[in-house]
Amino acid sequence: MCGIIGYTGDKSAQQIIIESLHALEYRGYDSAGMSLFTSEGIRTLKTQGRVDELDKKAKEYDLNQSNCGIGHTRWATHGKPNETNAHPHGTQKLMIVHNGIIENYKELKKILIKKGCVFVSDTDTEVIAHLLDMNYTALNDKIKAITQTVKMLKGSYALSIIFRDEPNTVYGVKKDSPLLVGVGKGENFLASDISAFIAHTENYLRPEDGETVKITPYEVDVFNAQGKKTEKPLQKSANTAEDTDKCGFNHYMLKEIFEEPKVLLKTLDSLTCNFLPCFNNENDLTFFEDIGSIRIIACGTAMHSGLVGKFYIEKYARIPVTVEVASEFRYSDPILDEKDLVIIISQSGETADSLAALRLVNEMKLRTLSIVNTPGSTIARESEYVIHTPAGPEIAVASTKAFSVQTLVLMLLALRLSGQNNEFIKERIKSLYSTVTDSLHNVITDTAAIRSAAKILAKHRNLFFIGRGCDNYLGTEGSLKLKEISYIHSEAYAAGELKHGTISLIENGTPVIALVTDDAYSEKMRSNIEEVKSRGGYIISVCAESCNKIKDVSDINITVPEDDTFARPLTAAAVLQLLAYYTALELGRDIDKPRNLAKSVTVE
Repeated sequence: MCGIIGYTGDKSAQQIIIESLHALEYRGYDSAGMSLFTSEGIRTLKTQGRVDELDKKAKEYDLNQSNCGIGHTRWATHGKPNETNAHPHGTQKLMIVHNGIIENYKELKKILIKKGCVFVSDTDTEVIAHLLDMNYTALNDKIKAITQTVKMLKGSYALSIIFRDEPNTVYGVKKDSPLLVGVGKGENFLASDISAFIAHTENYLRPEDGETVKITPYEVDVFNAQGKKTEKPLQKSANTAEDTDKCGFNHYMLKEIFEEPKVLLKTLDSLTCNFLPCFNNENDLTFFEDIGSIRIIACGTAMHSGLVGKFYIEKYARIPVTVEVASEFRYSDPILDEKDLVIIISQSGETADSLAALRLVNEMKLRTLSIVNTPGSTIARESEYVIHTPAGPEIAVASTKAFSVQTLVLMLLALRLSGQNNEFIKERIKSLYSTVTDSLHNVITDTAAIRSAAKILAKHRNLFFIGRGCDNYLGTEGSLKLKEISYIHSEAYAAGELKHGTISLIENGTPVIALVTDDAYSEKMRSNIEEVKSRGGYIISVCAESCNKIKDVSDINITVPEDDTFARPLTAAAVLQLLAYYTALELGRDIDKPRNLAKSVTVE
């Protein structure tokens, strides 16, 4: 969600902060702002809307001589998305930016008003600023004041702070929200994401909850919750500046779909040995033994990959699987057993609802496995067992390659748990290699039928996805992708369920996307399609080239290669992602930054 950047060094802070905020735009936001040290004190600029507007405003002032400041992209939680509520917020002594939600801000605000504080915004962040000002006035020690302030806060936060009486210095502190320190040469950074500073340094350190960070151009100091200095290991990012470049593509989303063959092959290479599942961190072979049932907990796209994983694990490993929305799990008084394995799936490894669910399960001392795309993330560090997905940075808000890699990991896990003989497993994994190295490339480059279908979809405001078995679950993700970036309303249904009520919504010309990646369902799916066509539905099918039963009753057919049925969801997923992309392109949508959405949801 909100993006944070703090900079101190020998370069123009204005340019660095604008550049970094652009790199953080993918997280989602509705306003932007920055505070810079100048020869006349701190200058604060804010705008509603895009970072480009902030950049235009900054160019009206001569601020390039500033070498230190903080910046922010805000996704509104408290108060409307306007310039007044945009960050930074502050007092006569300090300015801060904040990612998170303070749950007791109303109670604190009442106390501060009684003490004479005057508020100009509706945000919880301004409460933190006045509270910190009060504590700094009383203690006359910045580290002690920050430590005392965060003790009074309930909720989640990552803060970047500058004090008017200490130029060229930025402070930071976090709890349940991401905050990293980028360590450069003659410059240092505080940011919510490594993408904010990867163009300048690949070295970073990761503060823990409750630790306060102080950075100057040449020093990085970390203090524990007791105010004592502590050492943190310096880490090196595997990401590069090129990872966050469009590399000639018009949109990050399209670039990331085209990266799927590469990252899926990398996943197979890293998680298989001699065509058998071989998880790199599998040093305890007993971890996967005696599993009674599996709970998969995730949000949004990650939850949909969990649904596909449920299909594969139940089909091949014969272990019952329940997939639950993370935001509901912790409030459902879950019934768990000591033999349960709980799997948490998160692209960022910082998803607030998923992290809360993980911590609840950890309190119950059950087995936890996380599937995450960010090494060293909070979910990864707090899970008993971790499988890292090597998808690399995903910049577009709508997840594509991360979904495909998560799905592949769950397919491999299903084979690992299956108990099938090695030859059976090897054949399935060989089919995955064939799909990833050959078929998937053909699907993403031969898009004529997909583009034709997109032109049809762009003319409608409502449509349906239908499928059976695994295709039913793929449809939920296809529907979400379309909604996210085209703003067209769509619903995904098990094909046999339409006639139990929803078929009443089918009108003449209503598009229905029928997924038939498993030939075993073709006869039943043909019957469902004919039911829809008889009500005037327009059928766009996704099936194998040889599936004439489906092609014959389709208005548009998008074919997937004749691979082993086991591997087809990977090509079908790419088809649905491209269908959403080209539909949104037809409508002129802001594909990489769809309205109201955030990439990393770090608040509940």
